[in-house]
Amino acid sequence: MAAPKKGRRPTGAQGRPGRALAIILIAMVALTAGMFLTKQTTPRLGIDLAGGTSITLKAKSEPGKPDAINETNMNTAVGIIERRVNGLGVSEAEVQTQGRDHIIVNIPKGTNEKQAREQVGTTAQLYFRPVLAFADGAPAAPQAPSPSASTSGAPKAEGSGKPSAPATPSSSATSQGRVLSEALKAPAATASPSPSASESKKADDKAPAPTPAPSGVEAAAAELQAKFAALDCTNEAQRAAAGKGVKPEDATVACGKRGDAWGKWILGPVGVSGTDVKDAKGQINPQTGQWIVTMQFTDKGADKFAKITGELATKQMPQNQFAIVLDGEVVSDPSVSQALTGGNAEISGGFTQQSAMDLGNMLSYGALPLTFQEDSVTTVTAALGGEQLKAGLIAGAIGLLLVVIYLLVYYRGLAFIAIVSLLVSAILTYTIMALLGKGIGFALNLPAVCGAIVAIGITADSFIVYFERIRDEIREGRTLRPAVERAWPRARRTILVSDFVSFLAAAVLFIVTVGKVQGFAFTLGLTTVLDVVVVFLFTKPIMTLMARTKFFSSGHPWSGLDPKRLGAKPPLRRSRRTGSGTGSVTAPVDVKEA
Repeated sequence: MAAPKKGRRPTGAQGRPGRALAIILIAMVALTAGMFLTKQTTPRLGIDLAGGTSITLKAKSEPGKPDAINETNMNTAVGIIERRVNGLGVSEAEVQTQGRDHIIVNIPKGTNEKQAREQVGTTAQLYFRPVLAFADGAPAAPQAPSPSASTSGAPKAEGSGKPSAPATPSSSATSQGRVLSEALKAPAATASPSPSASESKKADDKAPAPTPAPSGVEAAAAELQAKFAALDCTNEAQRAAAGKGVKPEDATVACGKRGDAWGKWILGPVGVSGTDVKDAKGQINPQTGQWIVTMQFTDKGADKFAKITGELATKQMPQNQFAIVLDGEVVSDPSVSQALTGGNAEISGGFTQQSAMDLGNMLSYGALPLTFQEDSVTTVTAALGGEQLKAGLIAGAIGLLLVVIYLLVYYRGLAFIAIVSLLVSAILTYTIMALLGKGIGFALNLPAVCGAIVAIGITADSFIVYFERIRDEIREGRTLRPAVERAWPRARRTILVSDFVSFLAAAVLFIVTVGKVQGFAFTLGLTTVLDVVVVFLFTKPIMTLMARTKFFSSGHPWSGLDPKRLGAKPPLRRSRRTGSGTGSVTAPVDVKEA
């Protein structure tokens, strides 16, 4: 007889159920503790259950672009706005077109709702413009330092880019006019030679000559200076009008905040567009421990950015700064000390975690193909969703009650194992959903609740498969303990195949759908994975332990494993020949398969 191979567990081996139960118990305790430590003891709810804000945006026609409002641009804008609001952690936000020129944005009530509303409203093109002049919008307010920009891993601008005093326009209007004229591609009006003293005296004796009419560039520079001088960024109406409707190739004035104070800028033509930004994000600099914003440009954007930063690096404050302008408002104005090449750059200086994340989000998702204005902002109540949730929970409770009644009637004592397994699955599902709400912004909506209810049937089906395999083994004449172990490999294969099909369907549904249907697919996939975990680490080990108890192993009528009730076959018999000579006596020998 060949010796059994070492290291291979026999089919009827009972394993180590205590180890598996300890693992799932530790997981449950850890998840529950994490839920309380993060103070997220309930799952986040979607807009249909918790209410929220609904914003209606209307696309505006731009001068010279009458055909810009089309299906392609509207769909592109929907995708960018959706990524923008969900990039803030506001999961389950709904963004969809309505009619030809409207977009509806539904933002669930949550901790980041305010930031999402602010960023949805700032939907114009994102631009990088060189700074020509800066002044306090509110002179009495304190001035915060501007951040600095540098190549990733390269030295920062001098003094980390924080000026010791507020940067202001040039001390004289003549100097400022020269800067503006140069930016507008023409010599400044004051660049002509000064007259000699004798000529001046002669000129004084004569009647004053008529002043020559200024050129178009000089007139534009003078107009820009006048706008800048008159602009009051503490006035909401003036602030909203500044920088709006300006062509990319034109210089402009704009408002923005440095810290808690408003400032105003004169900005040159656009050097880099938001469409040239490939990726941006707020993160901690591992060397300094400070929050920074890293940017990655497209190939064309990298060339443009290297060119403009190379030009700015040779100038003095504030002309060595570039302003990041979103919806006509300056959101940051870092200074430059060297040309930033390679397509990667970082902005540093005075960021908090929230401000770094917000700026990175705006840089990543700020370049829309259209400009929008808010038509309406309304608050959505959760009354209707609450009623639907209540109805759904009642339906789920009725379904669960019917499953429990069926298990009790048909499986009797085995129903206890199934009910406890369902309870373990419910605890894992609840704690994971609560933690996902804090971690990735997962929000529970009505379709997701439906997915969780459907999962009850999937989980109960796995228990039934295993129980029926055990009962089949008992019908074949085996005792309970070997039956439990012999039934497991066949049941395990069936359970894995069934759950794989369910998970595959959930994954495909999640990929090809959008909005609320994704919530259903995500919940279905999550509960399917948890079904495998519970069956392998709880149901099977607890069944092994229960098989050692007298109630189950003796085949008690209420155990659900009574051999007589199941119609078990009698023990197999064979004849064994005894004695010698011509006569023989046969004695029946019971043979029970192990």
